[in-house]
Amino acid sequence: MAVPKDYKYTKTHEWVKVEGDVATIGITDFAQSELGDITYIELPPVGSSLNQSDSLGVIESVKAASDIYSPISGEVIEDNTNVETTPEMVNSSPFEDAWLVRLKVTDQSQIDNLLDAEAYEKLLEESGSH
Repeated sequence: MAVPKDYKYTKTHEWVKVEGDVATIGITDFAQSELGDITYIELPPVGSSLNQSDSLGVIESVKAASDIYSPISGEVIEDNTNVETTPEMVNSSPFEDAWLVRLKVTDQSQIDNLLDAEAYEKLLEESGSH
């Protein structure tokens, strides 16, 4: 299971890649494999303000519907409309093509509280998922 080293992670299986004050957010390889074939994604409109742990959208698969949570606070500056029209992209490319939203980060210190790749891999091992 892929866990890129230069990303940060949440216990609810979202990932964040921060470049300057812009954070790109998606769901992890583990999350997409647990969900199965993804059939629908709903994302927040550009301009939305999100607080850390707010729901930033919904993802549905043949197995379940789940909320996606914002790992950090910020303003949505870009939605990946490709995943809304082709949600199965998340199954094939959760870290590259199928990012969900980009936020303008409002509190950089929140990034330090996220899991690094090693801590996320440990979380997966402890839950018997790795």
